[in-house]
Amino acid sequence: MALARFLILFLGAALAPLLLFSCADASAVGVNYGTVADDLLDPESVVQLLLDTGITMVRIYDTNATILNALANKGIKVMVMMPNGDIADAARSRSYAFDWVRRNVAAYLPDTEINGLAVGNEVFQQAKDLTSKLLPAMVNVQAALAKLGLDDAVKVTTPVAFDAVGEPSFPPSGARFRDDIAQSVMKPMLQFLQRTGSYLTINPYPFLAVAKEPQNIPLEFALGSYEPGMEDRNTGLFYYSLLDAMRDATFFAVENLTEPQMQTMASGSKNAGQIIYTVMTETGWSSGGQVRLPQDAEMTSSKAGVNECPPATVANAKAYNNHVINRVLSGDTGTPRYPDMDMDVYIFALFNENKKGVGPDDSERYYGLFYPDGTKVYDFDFQGTNAK
Repeated sequence: MALARFLILFLGAALAPLLLFSCADASAVGVNYGTVADDLLDPESVVQLLLDTGITMVRIYDTNATILNALANKGIKVMVMMPNGDIADAARSRSYAFDWVRRNVAAYLPDTEINGLAVGNEVFQQAKDLTSKLLPAMVNVQAALAKLGLDDAVKVTTPVAFDAVGEPSFPPSGARFRDDIAQSVMKPMLQFLQRTGSYLTINPYPFLAVAKEPQNIPLEFALGSYEPGMEDRNTGLFYYSLLDAMRDATFFAVENLTEPQMQTMASGSKNAGQIIYTVMTETGWSSGGQVRLPQDAEMTSSKAGVNECPPATVANAKAYNNHVINRVLSGDTGTPRYPDMDMDVYIFALFNENKKGVGPDDSERYYGLFYPDGTKVYDFDFQGTNAK
C-alpha cells in the first residue's frame, strides 16, 4: 500500500506554497473520554480524576447529561459530539438541528465550557452512507449555533479518519484526499471551516500503521524517535516521527485541494494570515490485544480480519503517549514543514473500555491511560513535570 511504499522509497509530487491554517492561542493536550464499558467510575469521580491529573481539555462521544453536568464549573473545556445517527435528520431539517443544539449544547452553557461540536465521527469510514449528508448537517448545526448567539464560542467540525488522505498518502508533499471525497466533500468542507473560523479535525494513528505493516515501518519511527530519519525527496525535509509525517501529509492534502486565492499564510508568524488549523481529535497507542482491519469492522467473528500485534505493549503505549504529551507541554509542536505550528491533540483514550471491539483480545479495549478503577496503566504527566 501507499504507506509501505513511502517508508521504503519516500517519493512523491512537487511542492506548492501553503495555505490554510489558523492557529489557536497555544497548543493544548486533552483526552477522549469514552464510555463503551460497564465498569467505569461515575462521572463525578472521573471529573475529579481529570482535575487531579491536570487534564483541562476533554472530548466526549455524545452529549451525556450526567457527564456534562459533572463538568460544570470545573475549568475543563469540552468537545461534544452529535452522533452519526443524528446526521441525516440534521441535514434534512434546520429545525431539527436547532432543537438538537438547543437541548444538547445551549442548555449546558455557560456553566459547562463546551467549545467544540463534532458532527459525527469518522463518517467516511464508519458511516459511508452519510457522506453526502455530512456537510449539510454541519451547515445546519452551525446556523443553529449562530441563531442562539453561540457560534463564536462553539466551533463546528467533524473528525476525519486518516485514511481519508488517499494514495499517494506519502511522502507528505504528495498527499491528496481520496478521490471519492476530495471535490465533493472535503473542498466545500474546508471552505465552510474557513468561513466559520473553525478547524479541521483528523485522527492519525501511527500505532495502527505499524501494527498493519510492521515489516515496513520501523517501530521507532511510529513511536516518534527514529534516527537518522526519512527524507521526503521532493522537499529535502527529514522526518523522525510518523506522526509528524501524517500531520504534514494532512497539511499538504489540504494545500493540494485548495484554490490559489485561499493561499494566504503570512510568513514570519505562526498566527498571522492562517485560516484553517488542524486539530488531532484522536491519537493513541494500545497497550495490548490484536488489531482488526477497518474493512473487517462489520464482521462478528473475533478471529476474522485480526493482525497479530507485537507493538501493542504497555511499554510502547507509555513511550508514544508520553512523547505526544511532552511535545505539547514543552512547546516542541512543529513539523518539518511548519516548525512553528501549534499542536492541539486529544489522547485516545482516558480508560480501557471493556465493551469496545469484538472480544477480550481486541486492541480497541486497551487504549486507556487508566484502568476502569482510575489507576494508571503506566506513568504519564499532564502537568509538565517531565516535559523537556
